[in-house]
Amino acid sequence: METVRGLVELTRPGNALMAGGLTLIGAFVAGGLDAPSAATFAVVATMCATGAGNGINDYFDRDIDAINRPDRPIPRGSVSPREALWFSVGLFVVAVGLTLLLPLLAIAIALVNLVALVTYTELFKGLPGVGNAVVAGLGGSTFLYGGAAVGGELAPVLVLFGLAACATFAREVVKDVEDIEGDRKEGLNTLPIAIGERRALGIATVAVVAALIASPLPYLLGTFDIVYLYALVPAAGVMIVATYRSFSNPTTGQTLLKVGMLLAALAFVVGRGALFV
Repeated sequence: METVRGLVELTRPGNALMAGGLTLIGAFVAGGLDAPSAATFAVVATMCATGAGNGINDYFDRDIDAINRPDRPIPRGSVSPREALWFSVGLFVVAVGLTLLLPLLAIAIALVNLVALVTYTELFKGLPGVGNAVVAGLGGSTFLYGGAAVGGELAPVLVLFGLAACATFAREVVKDVEDIEGDRKEGLNTLPIAIGERRALGIATVAVVAALIASPLPYLLGTFDIVYLYALVPAAGVMIVATYRSFSNPTTGQTLLKVGMLLAALAFVVGRGALFV
């Protein structure tokens, strides 16, 4: 039972469920929930791929996690590295099988994401800013994947992708500030290590500002009405507070950035839903 528990923890079930939810939001924002089977396949595939990516990350990061996250399944001995690897491969196989049932664009997005997930830890994670950008692209692409899966309107989803990518990039930089001690011991050259914590947080702030500037575009382009802007206000407020708090408390800052991104996604749902009223 401890091994089963460890394998479930390995997937970060909360993150996997959230990723599936973001894919569903992408499908809804694209206006394509008239294809429920495609949306379901995309959601399950996203959850499996996210869980697999988390497992692969833990497999390669087991030495770093022994310092930064000793309570994770591999460092504490609940799951062996080999078990984690094969479990992740199995989840990837399920994700690929479901994605092959979807339109070509969704398959292309999934293929790019799969390559990024598998190569992230070995190729990108330790490169200043590059690893953060890869994770940001993966986070934002869940919306694109959902929209492409149902063949819906991608214009508003593209804006949501950009907003989510910027917010995720900022959150990843703040997390690197939080993990700087363990990353330095492992010889990783993350953005805070390369240019300093304050400068890295400044770049994160620029990313959040870019997201806030771009967020009204669906209203300005006439895709959503003013209800969307009202729904966007709480998300903007949380992101501003999160950015400010990141300079004094990175743990709180990155948590609030995650909340802000979810509120922004909810604003897009409200914006799309208002069109049906």
